[in-house]
Order: sequence, then structure tokens, then C-alpha cells
Amino acid sequence: MTSLRDAAMNSKAWPFEEARAVLKRYEKAPPKKGYVLFETGYGPSGLPHIGTFGEVARTTMIRRAFEIISDIPTRLICFSDDVDGMRKVPENVPQQEMLRQHMQKPLTSVPDPYGEFESFGHHNNAMLRRFLDTFGFEYEFISATEFYKSGRFDDTLRLCAERYDRIMAIMLASLREERQQTYSCFLPIHPETGRVLYVPMKEVNAKDATITFDDEDGREWTLPVTGGHVKLQWKPDFGARWAALDVDFEMYGKDHSTNTPIYDGICEVLGGRKPNHMTYELFLDDQGQKISKSKGNGLTIDEWLSYAATESLSYFMYQKPKTAKRMHFDVIPRAVDEYHQQLRAFPEQTLEQKVNNPVWHIHRGQPPSSDMVVSFGMLLNLASVAAAKDAAGLWKFIRRYAPEASPEKNPDLDAAAGFAVRYFADKIAPTRVFRLPDAKERAAMEDLVGRLKKLAQVTDPTNVLQVENRAELLSDEGLQSMVFAVGKEHGFEPLRDWFKALYEVLLGASDGPRFGGFIALYGVEETVALMERALKGELVA
Repeated sequence: MTSLRDAAMNSKAWPFEEARAVLKRYEKAPPKKGYVLFETGYGPSGLPHIGTFGEVARTTMIRRAFEIISDIPTRLICFSDDVDGMRKVPENVPQQEMLRQHMQKPLTSVPDPYGEFESFGHHNNAMLRRFLDTFGFEYEFISATEFYKSGRFDDTLRLCAERYDRIMAIMLASLREERQQTYSCFLPIHPETGRVLYVPMKEVNAKDATITFDDEDGREWTLPVTGGHVKLQWKPDFGARWAALDVDFEMYGKDHSTNTPIYDGICEVLGGRKPNHMTYELFLDDQGQKISKSKGNGLTIDEWLSYAATESLSYFMYQKPKTAKRMHFDVIPRAVDEYHQQLRAFPEQTLEQKVNNPVWHIHRGQPPSSDMVVSFGMLLNLASVAAAKDAAGLWKFIRRYAPEASPEKNPDLDAAAGFAVRYFADKIAPTRVFRLPDAKERAAMEDLVGRLKKLAQVTDPTNVLQVENRAELLSDEGLQSMVFAVGKEHGFEPLRDWFKALYEVLLGASDGPRFGGFIALYGVEETVALMERALKGELVA
């Protein structure tokens, strides 16, 4: 019988592939530090966003996969670069004028505009930690301010001074000639103004581990590179941090990929071993443009969670991380339904299939059962015709379709019903455009209305065969076959055009649900009434 570890070692799921690559680092000897270190970084200049969620969620999936194939302990560090100088004032925070007075100061030296924390950096770090804790991530938090000031980084910073020329050789090769003239991997923090200075070095003293430079007023200063008096530029900081912490794995977006040789080279110059890294593709908006926080052309985490549960977002993040994906509101319903399809498939799968199922990685091998007896896509279409204001407005239809279901027994379905009503009101209703059917479509729809009316009648309730046959015809499959047959008999080729006509005339959209399932859920008589209203032109009006 195949063991879980054996199945994991042969799995083609990307978290296991990445985990096996990390394990290869220690095929000869276990890590001297006693654990494997996964890291994810964060720039706390603003609030956490959906990319932060994706990076931590994906790294956690790899970490958990590693724990299946190895007995080596693991740690996950979330590192906040809060010594970074504030280069611009975020537009969505209060006290803009006050913040402008602290430009170029480390974020942990900028007063908190909300008046709640020691600094703006501390505020944003708290938001990050609250964000990560909300989703149940297990991690250790490191503040760059504490890392620099406490002395934890001092040995590496002394090495940076000692090997300054080698670091600069790596950096200068990547810079334009004009930038080369003033570049230094060290950024001194001015002893008087507290600002992070971008100035050339007059001297780097390897023996004393000091730097000498002129400030913006032409005054000469000499500072130790240790103790938080100096920070590293962000690219050298990346590699130096890897060396200092002995990081084994870090992922980052494709926009960092050209810097990978720089990060790796500086890590190795400082005596470290470059970590494994995974480059993920960036998210695109509905127009195929890169999502940008400043443009506001993408989904926020709050927007996603207004219309679907967290697990659907985790599922979206799991899917093909090395392929660019469009991330906009239209992807939410599909992500919800695909996630529940995978949940339903899981119990009947072999162990080899289970470790390749996304829900294994979302739920650490213990996925819950799905209680979604109605798909999210179908709930959206039900919301579009039921005039429901909340989940309760959909339940009278759901109970008739699935008598055993209830909000108490099916909490995911109940939540999804609420999400569907909100999604319809916000995202579908404003875009609906109804039309009248043409002559061919009208004839087919009138035929379908006649057949549904006949089906709704039971001429002899005591006739068991008639009742059983009616029940079969009223099933999703039976109703779908009826709709299919009407389309064929009225010459729709391809049949897709028939279903498209139904959606456009009845729902005001070009796409829609499996129509037989929609009739079964909404009700035969209700569907007849809807179609008769549409044929009279009342929906267009």
C-alpha cells in the first residue's frame, strides 16, 4: 500500500515539486541550524493586499508539503522592510501634511497618522500581522528595524564593509553609467534629521566597519555600519538577509526575476548559500493589464471576501502560479464552484489523486465535506430572477429543490446564498441587458412554455407510473433533455445559440447556467411565468 510520503514524493502538484527541490539541498546532511527556513517579505509602505495573501498562502503550501516528505523542522518568517525610507505619502491615510514633513525617514521613525501606534511602520506592521492572523497563517514576524538595531544583522553588515568592492561590482554591472557614479550599497541614516540618505561613499573602512560620506549640506560624517546607523539598498538587502538568516526558500513575482542573479550573487559573496526560489507570474485585470495598486485596476482582498469565502481565494492562488492569470470579479463564481467540485471529488480519490487535489494543499490534507447542493453559478441566476434581498430569499427555492438542505446543515451553502445575492446586486444587475426574441426564438420559447405547462399538470395523482415518469422529467437531466429537444426541433445549429437566446431574453446576459438545472431550482411554474413575461416584452421594459 502506498504511504502518504511515497505519494508525495511522486506527486506532480507544484507544492510537492518545490518541496522536493528544497529537500535536495539537504540530501547529504541536515541543516546545521536545525530547521528549514521559508521566508516571505513585505514592504510596509501601505496596507496588506491580495498579493501578500497569495505569497504567504503559496509559501505555506510548500512548507506543509515539505513537512510530509521530510522530518526536518520548518519555520516561516515574514520579514517587514520597515527601515525603508518613506518616498511618498499614501493617498488613503489621514494627516497628509504631517506625513510630508517626514519624507525619506524610515517608516518606523514616521509618526502614526492614526495616533494608535509608536510609528507609521508599527501601524502597518500591526495591520500585516492582523491580516495574516485572520487567515490562520503560522509564521514568525521580523521587523527590519529590530533586525538592524538589535545587532542580529551586525556580522553580515561588517562583511558587507569588508567585501564592499565585490558587492559593488555586482551592483554596478546592473546600473546605468549615470547611476553608477553615485551608487552605494550602504544608505546612511542621518544622525540629526533621521532621513535615509542616498549619497556616494567617500570611504568604506573594512577594518573599523565604518562609512564616511558628505550629507546633502556638504558636511562630512563617519558612521558605523552596525547598530542601525546604516541600512542596505533593497537589492543588496535581499541577498544579505538570505545570508544572515540562512534562508532556504523564498518566492517572489516575475517583476523580481531579473534581479535573481544579483540577490544570489550578494548572498554568496557574504558567505551564504543562495536559497531555492520560485518566481510566480503576475495577476492581470480583465483587459490583460498588470494589476497595480496605484491604478486600482485589480481586486482587493476585501472585495473578494465580500463575495466569496477565503477558501475560494486560496483555490485561485493554488491554480498554475507560474501562469499569468486574469484576476477580476468574473473569476470569483468559477473559483467557488471549482473549489467545491474538488471537495466533492476528494473522498473517492486514491491517495495519489488526493495529494494532487488543490483542496489537500488548501486544508493541509484534511479538507471538509462540501455542502453545496446548488452551485454558486446557479445561485447567482436564481438571485437574478427571485428578487431576493438576502440568503433567506433564496432558501424557499433551495428547500424545494433539495428538501434535506437547511442553513444549519449547509452553512457553506447558506453563506454562498448571501454572497450570491450581494454579487448579483453589485456586479450583475447593473450590467444586464434584456432583449426580445426574434421570430424563430419566440416560436421555440412558446413551444418550451407549452411543454412545461403540460409537465406541471398531474391529471391522475393516483397513477404511480405517471407520477414516477413526471418526477423523472422534472429532474435536472429530464428538464435539460426537454430544453435540448426543443432547440433541435426548431433548427438551432449550433445548439449554443438556443441557450444563448434563453439567457439573453430571460436573464439579460449572454452566459448562464445549465438551463434544465435552473428550471428545477427556480420551479417549473415560476419559469413558465418568467418566460411569458419575457415574451410579452415586460423584462425589456
